[in-house]
Amino acid sequence: MASMSSNPQTETPDFIEGAEIESGNSPNTAQAITSTSLIIASYNIRYAVGQFLISSGLLRKVGYNLPQPRAERVAENIKEATRAFTSGSLLRRADILALQEADKGTSRTGSHHVTRELAEQLEMSWVHVGAGIPRGIPPAPRQWWLNFEEQIGLQDEGDTGVALLSRVAMSDVVRIDLPWHECPWRPRLAMAATIEAGSQSLRLINAHVDPHAAVGGQLEQLETLMLHANQFQGPSLILGDFNTLTRRKALETRNFMEAHGFATPFRTGTPTWRGFGLRLHADWIFSRGVEIKRYGVARPLNVSDHWPIWTEIDLR
Repeated sequence: MASMSSNPQTETPDFIEGAEIESGNSPNTAQAITSTSLIIASYNIRYAVGQFLISSGLLRKVGYNLPQPRAERVAENIKEATRAFTSGSLLRRADILALQEADKGTSRTGSHHVTRELAEQLEMSWVHVGAGIPRGIPPAPRQWWLNFEEQIGLQDEGDTGVALLSRVAMSDVVRIDLPWHECPWRPRLAMAATIEAGSQSLRLINAHVDPHAAVGGQLEQLETLMLHANQFQGPSLILGDFNTLTRRKALETRNFMEAHGFATPFRTGTPTWRGFGLRLHADWIFSRGVEIKRYGVARPLNVSDHWPIWTEIDLR
């Protein structure tokens, strides 16, 4: 686990070759919260290539991305995401946005830096934590349905990762490596940061849990998240893509989090992902010591095969 200050320089930690933590500050970002509530959203943006997993994946594999070249399509999707998080039509303007599958300079995005470009359009500060995709190592065998998705190329200089975008100052940002055994070609990770929420500090943990793992493997990753969460006193949020793609995984994840004092306003089975004609509950927001005023799923939005989820917390 590596840490950095609230205004870090780009660096390459030594725990994974090629993994980076980098950030950018918006001159319009407020340094303190003046309202009595905070809108926090989480979105697996799936590198902003659109909602269709199988058909678009097959087309991208042969270098074709309907209805326009992928660089142009990704740029349009980033603009669409910007509108969603600012217009107020799907949710109120987000104060903090957690991203998963946020690519940086990959061929599959047409070399876009999704986090930076979205943050600039939203006028938010940002921190991106790179996954550190191994170079030149062939991917391990995986479930058949994942073969439809275009992977980052073996020699691709880009990376993916998780990110936090914020209108308020962030500090104590750390990378959290999650235990992963079944897919060494795609490291799993989380990140955490602290913001000053009213009179208290709020700890945010943005996670991307492994979809390949069995229930036990996912719980092992949740235990790592909880070890970090328990280091901090005061209110906390753990949010992100938990890849609970079966009802058993959803129930076990919820039971685990509730046993450690975290609650969620979302009912088990709330659709946050769609594909293959299915709708599944993959994304969650769990809170401890936080009062939830409102919450929801922001749909329709076709930037990803996931929909953003959001919550409004009371700072009083």
